[in-house]
Amino acid sequence: MSKLLVTGKNKLYGETFVQGAKNSALPILAASLLTNGENLIFNCPKLSDVEASCEILRYLGCNVKRYDDTMIVNATYVDSFDIPDELMRKTRSSIVFMGAVLARMGRAKLSLPGGCEIGHRPIDMHLKALKMMGAVIREKHGYLNCSAPKGLHGAKIALPFPSVGATEDIMVAASTANGTTTITNAAREPEICDLAEYLNSCGARVYGAGEGTIVIDGVDKLTASKHTIIPDRIVAATLMSCAAVTSSQITLKGVIPSHLSSVIPVFEEAGCRVICNKNEINFIAPSVIKSMKTIRTMPYPGFPTDAQAVLMAASSVANGTTVFVENIFENRYRHISELVRMGANIKTEGKVAIVEGVKSLYGANTNATDLRGAAALVVASLCAEGKSEISGVKYLERGYESFEQKLSALGADIKKI
Repeated sequence: MSKLLVTGKNKLYGETFVQGAKNSALPILAASLLTNGENLIFNCPKLSDVEASCEILRYLGCNVKRYDDTMIVNATYVDSFDIPDELMRKTRSSIVFMGAVLARMGRAKLSLPGGCEIGHRPIDMHLKALKMMGAVIREKHGYLNCSAPKGLHGAKIALPFPSVGATEDIMVAASTANGTTTITNAAREPEICDLAEYLNSCGARVYGAGEGTIVIDGVDKLTASKHTIIPDRIVAATLMSCAAVTSSQITLKGVIPSHLSSVIPVFEEAGCRVICNKNEINFIAPSVIKSMKTIRTMPYPGFPTDAQAVLMAASSVANGTTVFVENIFENRYRHISELVRMGANIKTEGKVAIVEGVKSLYGANTNATDLRGAAALVVASLCAEGKSEISGVKYLERGYESFEQKLSALGADIKKI
């Protein structure tokens, strides 16, 4: 088991490139299953979640290769429709393969997905939508047995909540379905737009991505294409949090500032200067950041739930009180007990967390239990007095590519053992 050793209080300085977005790469890899020919997917991050998706593609019969940050996926000779339990359990996003396999093979057999235990993430919306599109789904012995006896067809689907995963699953399945599919109350995240751009480059007809209503006109087939994954806005927010707690100045390269429109004002409220150019952010933190008042997580374009943990770690050393309201996942405060172990003053009641900033955290042995919680512990350790040891690095590696190397290059005292 890997651990991170961090000695705090080092300032960060310099520039760093932000990796490709995990939450774009995973559905795009799944969608490549519908294509014939060789896909070139650029800026694809080296993550355990990405490798888990590639393992699924290989099992199904795809030829998958990586050259640095480029994935080459050829799904011309897909010959399987079942995904073993051990592969499904490796990543939560594996559920998006349900629509892709069903659309490609006319049937699919897969178990429920794995991933971080951050709260109730039902797949009811996925199942209901696919049934509306002509799928027959039976659950038995922990497996979902799906078939489309007459093929998938278009449908009018109103989501009760703008679920990112359900929106993606429907978009992929509808791309080659017979007729037109309309998704109302669709998720609007940049990753949804990125998936639509990839699908359209393959010959799909997806309209309205990034808005509340998405329309997909089904086509007969999709052809492989070239696509560049967008930068990861959550990794960018994490790096800004690292700079904020260490009174540092860093430059983020290869970012899309508009994707951080709900995050940047929070840092500015904390006293940080955030200077945005076309694909670059220059971030300058004060000697001590100020409290951020109230942060409410909401579906995009609201404040992202994935950035809540790292901002909470930053607010732990802010001057004043910050209130967090977690509206997306009910179990996304698991990192709090570990931050308290480091000296943070945090009280919770239901979905509300009240953070009273302290002058300094202190190093401790901590244990990460989920992806974003692991990132929060890294942020806290960078500003803590003394040395910290972070266990559960496997969670961090689900979403952050060589993060300790990136921070070390900026001046942090951090290494993996």
